[in-house]
Amino acid sequence: MMDQVERYSDKDLEEFKVIILDKIKKAEENLALLESAYKNDSNNGTEDTSPTFKPFESGSETMSKEANIKLAIRQERFIRDLKNALIRIENKTYGICRVTGKLIQKQRLKLVPHATLSIEAKKNQVD
Repeated sequence: MMDQVERYSDKDLEEFKVIILDKIKKAEENLALLESAYKNDSNNGTEDTSPTFKPFESGSETMSKEANIKLAIRQERFIRDLKNALIRIENKTYGICRVTGKLIQKQRLKLVPHATLSIEAKKNQVD
């Protein structure tokens, strides 16, 4: 017996596209906030004349800057993955597991719209 569905309908793909575009917009806003946060870190404290707590402050400043940079890198990766998902929608290959070739569950795609693995394939990958 052949699988009854080998891809999502255009209506479904359109629905996913809306979700993804919304996520890209939010992720780009987050990225802009993170970037402005760590770019502004370097300007902070230049007018501060009391050197008393400087070593500690600059240490925590560096830490938050590094954390922001890491978060920004993750956001960039997330945006790239989402944009790749849009390409898969255009190609009508969206939502197809790259391991099993079966459709990824709709619920999973709504939660993780850039997923390329079904739960089944993901579990096998972990073992």
